Amino acid sequence: MRPNNVKALWKSGKPAVAGWLFSADTYSAEIAAHAGFDSLVLDMQHGMGIGPDRAALWLQAVSASSVTPFVRVPWNRPEYIQWVLDAGALGVIVPLVNTREEAASAGQACRYPPLGYRSAGPNRARLYSGSDYEQAANAEIACLVMVEHIDTVARIDELCQAPGIDGFYIGPADLAFSMGVPPRAYQQDQRHAQACQRVLDAARARGLVAGVHCASPEEAARRFAQGFLYCPVFTDAGALQRGAADSLAALKKARGA
Repeated sequence: MRPNNVKALWKSGKPAVAGWLFSADTYSAEIAAHAGFDSLVLDMQHGMGIGPDRAALWLQAVSASSVTPFVRVPWNRPEYIQWVLDAGALGVIVPLVNTREEAASAGQACRYPPLGYRSAGPNRARLYSGSDYEQAANAEIACLVMVEHIDTVARIDELCQAPGIDGFYIGPADLAFSMGVPPRAYQQDQRHAQACQRVLDAARARGLVAGVHCASPEEAARRFAQGFLYCPVFTDAGALQRGAADSLAALKKARGA
């Protein structure tokens, strides 16, 4: 089976640098996939109108490169996980996980028996990853469950025991919401920082990984230094917005406006 290069990095203690795409546009996906990231994430949860059909096309576009494709599914439901894994995703990020039972449901949806309850039938995944896919997928597929509520942080030791998961992915804005902190101000809140550290410490103590959503490359660099192993340093929406604004500002400056 095609190796999951992100999991290989994790096993060696190295972080994976990710790009995050809110659009399933295949041309944009190809451009991003050839930029040099270790991994790209397609965001079905908060992306722009992305269903399984568009996600499958995105996965085909990304497969023209060496980048490792992840998908954030829209809900903690086994059918969403099965759709994207069968289409070739090598990792999933699963939102709306608050208990050990919910984490186990996500993790086991990623694993074939006897480790889980994923149904056999890896349509495109067999073409993309190899004819031995069903024999090797349990070891290669990555599953990160999201931590988005302060109550979940309090239960993190229980979640660490959930079968089938590789670790956690913190949603800092929703975590801030649950703490009564404005989502755009979480980086200045010490309680929020302590909650993120609590997740990281629990994961590392049990041989799991922790990732966190980042607002900038500078934040990602700090998180990598802290010990997080999966952080996005780029989003397509952010890059387009900044690029457009910078071009307009440069034009106005050149014209003396």
